[in-house]
Amino acid sequence: MAKTEIAEAKPSVGLFVTCLVDLIRPSVGFAAVKLLEEAGCKVEVPRAQTCCGQPAYNSGDKKDAHELALNTIAAFEGYDYVVAPSGSCAGMLSHHYPELLGDNPETAERAHAFAKKAHELVSFLVDVRGIKKVDIKYSGRVTYHDSCAGLRELGIKDQPRKLLKSIQGLKLQEMDEAEICCGFGGTFCIKYPDISNAIVEKKTANITASKSDCLLAGDLGCLMNMAGKLSREGRQMDVRHVAEVLAGMTDEPAIGANGGES
Repeated sequence: MAKTEIAEAKPSVGLFVTCLVDLIRPSVGFAAVKLLEEAGCKVEVPRAQTCCGQPAYNSGDKKDAHELALNTIAAFEGYDYVVAPSGSCAGMLSHHYPELLGDNPETAERAHAFAKKAHELVSFLVDVRGIKKVDIKYSGRVTYHDSCAGLRELGIKDQPRKLLKSIQGLKLQEMDEAEICCGFGGTFCIKYPDISNAIVEKKTANITASKSDCLLAGDLGCLMNMAGKLSREGRQMDVRHVAEVLAGMTDEPAIGANGGES
């Protein structure tokens, strides 16, 4: 193969949209596509994808989780990479599929091969594609919440901050206890609503104390939880997925604006 052909080859990326992005905030998916394409990738969104199976898996329903995992692997096996705009879903794909499907040699092999190519969006951009900056402008003061799965399972901490600091006009103001859980935790907030509310109440106090204009994170579930609490407390602040800011796609109303998505 000629050198020019090698240089022009683009890695294929299957975008795992996630349930929440698909149903609640599609703009995050469009922002992810834009970022991936600008990083030199050929992006497709397999129509056969459904839920990654995490809610079933966390609730002990291994049978349904098993079926959903196999469906996901089948939908994405033809791609070089699988990328999700969610540390929570990416953690399920890359860390838990091998365990979930490890009881059978054939499914175990497929799960391990799949897990190796599964990544969270911002980590993929920085750690795999080597992106060091984004060429956009954003006027405002933002603060960033480290979602539990992204931080603790995937080691996502510096990557989003590195790209955010490259944005002209953006000021990143760290909140106190940015690494502390927001209280969402998937089904946790349903099973233990009082504890969840106490946790998010401390989080919104720290968010407000940062005196930022906008709250960012990499997981939509966390963002919806925090946006809902901020709204109920009567606190005015834009809440967005980090991909929307990195892609320069902030025309969409903020999460929780006008009483929606909260």
